Amino acid sequence: MLEFYEFFAGGGMARIGLGQGWRCLFANDIDEKKAAAYKANFDGAPELKVCDVAAVSSGDLPGAADLAWASFPCQDLSLAGNRGGLAAERSGAFWPFWRLMQGLISENRAPRLIVLENVCGALTSHEGKDFLAIAEAFTQAGYRFGAMVIDAAHFLPHSRARLFIVGARADLEIPHCAKLSAPDPLWHSAVIRERVKQLPLKARRRWVWWKLPAPPSRKTVFSDVIENKPQGVDWHSPEETRRLLDLMSEVNRAKVYAAQSTGRRIIGGVYKRTRNGEQRAEVRFDDVAGCLRTPVGGSSRQTILIIKGEQIRSRLLSPREAARLMGLPESYKLPDRYNEAYHIAGDGLAVPVVRHLAASIFEPLLSRAERERLAAVG
Repeated sequence: MLEFYEFFAGGGMARIGLGQGWRCLFANDIDEKKAAAYKANFDGAPELKVCDVAAVSSGDLPGAADLAWASFPCQDLSLAGNRGGLAAERSGAFWPFWRLMQGLISENRAPRLIVLENVCGALTSHEGKDFLAIAEAFTQAGYRFGAMVIDAAHFLPHSRARLFIVGARADLEIPHCAKLSAPDPLWHSAVIRERVKQLPLKARRRWVWWKLPAPPSRKTVFSDVIENKPQGVDWHSPEETRRLLDLMSEVNRAKVYAAQSTGRRIIGGVYKRTRNGEQRAEVRFDDVAGCLRTPVGGSSRQTILIIKGEQIRSRLLSPREAARLMGLPESYKLPDRYNEAYHIAGDGLAVPVVRHLAASIFEPLLSRAERERLAAVG
């Protein structure tokens, strides 16, 4: 059984993605509402400590975990946030987490793998300086590391690109089957490739182009997750739907007319955005939902249009639909309140992405290391 720590745990999506072959030794989140969902889904989760990560000490962390996972807050790194970077209050929570890792290293309990997840803005925040600071942290700690941008749309009908940085402890042998000699454009974006060029020589020597296989072709589309009788949301009135359509530009209205002309039932996702000082509604009909966000104001919540010929209906995405877009199982217990349930999904991880990383990189590396350890003992 592999063991892990889960920081900034939210609703426990990293835990679900890692799966039954992993045991959580310790989890942490500052948000009481997310913690309630975590406890509801993991038998009370006695391993969960609800507090600021800065209040956690290495003494709170039992054992020596194989992996430490940290989805540190993204608000100061994302395009939708205030771009304060790693020095800001929320995304600055990375540094207390990293001090914990340094504490474990000093106690000879360093996790064999450290995985960070964040928005892609972490690559460009402060002209790349925040990413370079993270790279320097891994380098100084003696870890080899590499980054990937993975879009949930490879696995789910949900456009959600996220940055994953995987660090491996220096004594963990990385076999050739787990690394590449050159970047793979599917996972290693142009921005990542540019950032690697900017790394100091010592950090570049520790860089790994992780090898991640392409997933099977996705078989689901947006309409597959939509409920005929949604729970937790009401249909908009005809007047509300008309106001939504009135917020659309000519380009977006043309998309609606094209969908109507097919005569088929077509489902699209809508976000309200501010363009040139005016509120606009933008719709997509490509069988993929727009990126879920946390419900900070009505503009952050995704609306859906269901079109069949002349009939157009609209409503908010339901909590269960949002959970499906993140790959959560139907058995996952969502909070009763809409915003709390939507927040769990909008601020979480796409579960199949975590599983793909675990199956393709984490588990092969750690299983190999365990076999070698047992052979040495024997």
